[in-house]
Amino acid sequence: MAGVIRCRFDFDKQVAMRLAEHLGATPSETLERFRRVVPSRTKPPLPALAMLGETIVHGEDIRRPLGIARDHPIETVTQVAEYYRGSDLVVLAKGRIDGLSLTATDGPFTTGAGPLVSGSTLALVMAMTGRATYCDDLEGDGVDLLRARCETA
Repeated sequence: MAGVIRCRFDFDKQVAMRLAEHLGATPSETLERFRRVVPSRTKPPLPALAMLGETIVHGEDIRRPLGIARDHPIETVTQVAEYYRGSDLVVLAKGRIDGLSLTATDGPFTTGAGPLVSGSTLALVMAMTGRATYCDDLEGDGVDLLRARCETA
């Protein structure tokens, strides 16, 4: 948190600063440093469900441009969707979906009232977290509004 404050809540600047601190002199040294922290149990002071959401969302941020598909257990993605629907803690999802009705086509997730947005639970989660490209995977009268909210995030 101290780093975030030092960077005046500029998360991109804070990430770049922390990355620079952890890079090795060579790619193999960087990889070795990474391998040493893999078993670490330290984490930001966030709920475990928020960290699970971060893992899924940022993993998809990497996979989608590379064309790598990953099937996540629907129960897990549903828990993340349910967490995000009521949260503006780390991810400003609650405000982004306000006034919309979201319905998963592959699981039990549903929330809200208003123009419909439907699609896979994963696409809904990704759009809830501001990833406008996932709106291409969604249907309904509320998709354009959700896309606009993603693009202004």
